[in-house]
Parts: sequence; C-alpha cells; structure tokens
Amino acid sequence: MLTNSFFSSTSTRTLSRTLFSLSSLISKRTMVTPSVTLSGTGRQMPLVGFGIWKVPQETCAETVYNAIKSGYRLIDGAQDYGNEKEAGEGVRKAIADGLVTREELFITSKLWNTFHSKENVLKLTKKSLDDWGLDYFDLWLIHFPIAQKYVDPAERYPPNLLYDVEKGTMEFEDVPISETWSQFEEAVKLGYAKNIGVSNFAGALLIDLYRYAKIKPSVLQIEHHPYLTQPQMIALAKQLGIAITGYSSFGPQSFLEMGSQAALDTPLLMNHDVITTIAKAHSRTPAQVILRWATQRGVAVIPKSNNPQRLGENLNHTDFDLAQAELDAISALNIGLRFNDPADWPGHIYIFA
Repeated sequence: MLTNSFFSSTSTRTLSRTLFSLSSLISKRTMVTPSVTLSGTGRQMPLVGFGIWKVPQETCAETVYNAIKSGYRLIDGAQDYGNEKEAGEGVRKAIADGLVTREELFITSKLWNTFHSKENVLKLTKKSLDDWGLDYFDLWLIHFPIAQKYVDPAERYPPNLLYDVEKGTMEFEDVPISETWSQFEEAVKLGYAKNIGVSNFAGALLIDLYRYAKIKPSVLQIEHHPYLTQPQMIALAKQLGIAITGYSSFGPQSFLEMGSQAALDTPLLMNHDVITTIAKAHSRTPAQVILRWATQRGVAVIPKSNNPQRLGENLNHTDFDLAQAELDAISALNIGLRFNDPADWPGHIYIFA
C-alpha cells in the first residue's frame, strides 16, 4: 500500500507540475493585447509595440528578446537603423525558446530612401528579410517620400543620409512614389509582406497615392506627441481607413542624445505640469499618461526603453482611461513642433511645407 500510495502521489505531483507548465505556456501564448484591424487584409496590429530606433547593435538582440519576453508582440525596425540583423537574432531566440511563435509576432520594417527605384525595391526588401532571418514582414513601409541616389549596399549599409560622405552632400533620383509603390504591391504578391504602408507622408501625397494604389496602404507612421498632434493628418487617415502609428511619443526626449537644439530648448513632456498632474490623479507615470493619450485616441505607439520596469510600464498602459477633459488638456499642448524634419537635413528637403 505504501508503494502504491507513493507512486500515486508522485504521479499526481508530476501531473500537477505538467498542468501548471502547460497553463503558464498557454497564458503566455494567449496574452491579449489591444490591437487595430488593418484595412484590406483584416490583420490585427498591436496597439503597443517596441521601436528599435537608436538601439545599439551590440545590445539589440538582447533588447528585442527582453521586449518579447516582457510581452511585446510588435517590433518596429528599419533599414536605416542599422540593427536589423541583431533584431532578427533576438526574434529567433525568442521563438526558439518558446516565448512566441512567428505568427504571434508583428514585425515592421522600412525601405530606405536610396532604394526607391523599381530595380532596387524588391532586391532590398529581400535583403532586409534575410537580415532579419524572416520569410515575410507583417508590415513594410516606405520610410520617407524622398528618393535619394542609389548607394550600393556592398559599399555602405545602411547608406544613411549622405551620398558623398567626404563632401557632406546629398543627391537625389527622379523616382515617383507610384514607381516605388508598384514594387511594394509586387512584394505583397510575392509574399514578402502581409501589409504595406508609408511613413512621414503629408496629406496631399497620401491622397494621391490612395487614388492609384491597387493595394491600399494599411498604415501611416508619423511623428506624434503632445507638441505635434497632427489632428488633420489623423482625420484624413481615418477617413481613408488607414491605421496610424505614432513615433517619438515623448517628443523632445527622443532627440536629446542626438544634440537637437530644438529638443534642448523644449521643456520635457515628462516634467510638464499638465502631464504630471494627470499622472498623479491616476497613480500612473507621466510616460503612461502620454502613451494612453495616444492609444485611447486610436493611435498605435512604439516606445523604446532598456529599463525592464519601464518596458512593462510602457506596455501595460491601456488598462485605464483618461477623461475627455484630460485628453483635451494634453492635446492643447500642441505647438506644431516637429523634431524629425528633412528640412533640417543637409539637403533641406521641405516635404512638410
């Protein structure tokens, strides 16, 4: 009887541990995060993602892995960030370790300005996929509506802004957006991208694209924070059925380390009385309030942090609502201040004129 009882209790304990492990795994796999339904495909894009702009190559793989481990399912990258290979390593490790499946992730990347011509779009789309170690992007964006002169990736990658680094000059190509977009549509047909969209487009250009596009843009990514609310741009996107992702959600905070004079001269949103007062009223951090101001209005966000606590705080900010008066007070901080403006580049490109 002792032996039978022992084996019976041992089996019960083993079964309990197994069920607990399965329960934990299922809990991770079925984690519900707010999402946006993308027009055209009906696919779900997480409302909160993790952006890898300015994440150093040497820490990017670990940073992306930790972001996924923390619960992020959208990773937002770009060719110009110079860390796609490392980001892909983090993604593959997360999948290999059973944190997620590929289908549970939403990977975004962007075509750089130097690859807009029909000879280069698909070739460079495939390069990015190879760098990430992926078969497809969930979202593939035109980074800027600017066609710069081609730079061979074998010679310099990412090409960054300058064509001639020694002279500090930029050069351009006469490539219309229609040519680039037709190749994006081909990328969808070839299975390279599930959804396609644009970034940093002004209203008139977006309307023009929408008229001739056979596959409509699913997402528009724009700079968006309380100092730059862009209400008309958001209204237009909603009118066209295009989802909005806002980058640089914390305004000047993202540009301080770049030495931006505009950022240095601008009060930090995190310290603004309007933000801190609302944060105190809700027992939340200023960052959570700023992010909630965006997501409660249907704008997706892609904040970045290397701090584990802030990683969690940024992700878990959608479980409270701001009053309309609070939303309005934050929106009233708008001064039309754009920090990421090609007019400030060496070539002074006035795409937002």
